[in-house]
Amino acid sequence: MSSSSVSLHPRNRHQGRYDLVALQAECPQLAAYLVTTPAGETSIDFADPAAVKCLNRALLGLWYGLRDWDIPEGYLCPPIPGRADYVHCVADLLRQSGGGQAPARTRMLDVGTGASAIYVLIGRAEYGWDCVGSDIDKPALDNAAAILRANPSLAEGIALRVQRKSQQVFDGIWRQGERFEVVMCNPPFHLSADEAAKATERKWRHLGKGKEERRGVLNFGGRADELWCQGGEVAFIGRMAEESRRYARQCLWFTSLVSREDNLPAIRRAVKDAGARHSKVVTMGQGQKRSRFVAWTFLDKAAHLEWVKQSVAAAKQGV
Repeated sequence: MSSSSVSLHPRNRHQGRYDLVALQAECPQLAAYLVTTPAGETSIDFADPAAVKCLNRALLGLWYGLRDWDIPEGYLCPPIPGRADYVHCVADLLRQSGGGQAPARTRMLDVGTGASAIYVLIGRAEYGWDCVGSDIDKPALDNAAAILRANPSLAEGIALRVQRKSQQVFDGIWRQGERFEVVMCNPPFHLSADEAAKATERKWRHLGKGKEERRGVLNFGGRADELWCQGGEVAFIGRMAEESRRYARQCLWFTSLVSREDNLPAIRRAVKDAGARHSKVVTMGQGQKRSRFVAWTFLDKAAHLEWVKQSVAAAKQGV
């Protein structure tokens, strides 16, 4: 591994190569999507969206005990290892800002939870967080609700809320007086449908697939509101930052993934203009592929420590 590479979080369950034997035992259907690479190794056909979805179902079953996870055709199919990394890094962020101690009870709001509900599921499974998932897409939330019904042990700590105002992020979702330890978000990254299509084209070329092999397959998954919005991620996160001012004392950390590193200066300016006391960028990745999220808070160090202290005291009292 070169000095420029970035490893998965140490607590991430998805280290190293996939254990295809164990994954097939968990999900026998995965066998239909195995291919032999030019190097003679057995792998997954990552160019096939159905194969990626089946792999996800196997990973979630094997490592998190989820049953009957599924998403409708055309919805974004998240890469599980990377999504898990975001959750683990957020957990570290909470612990670090609390002087080495995480809140006794963590409530997480996932903006744009989607049909997969991946962040609330992993957050609940790994850390026992109480989670709220919001989305403007009612059918996506209906699918997320079906996943929760199939997994009642996780569903107990997860709520789903419809955002009925497409130009708002928190308003209409965040209830009066409600507090969250952290907000997470996987925003629509692209500026337009055309830009999203070109990104998909680049993925196909990277996988070495020609036009004939792509025929009949639209993309790697993702509906319009999952992939793009006017102004792209800079505008979306800017809107998050502006609205977050109204909930400044009701959250320890607001966070969002950022797909393009060159968008960070504009995003951090928007966060600063919103009045955040502190912001930081956390880098994640696997091998040579890097990802990142931006985090901001309106609270000083003393307020963070006091928040955690009150959380621990409330837990001891059974509140």
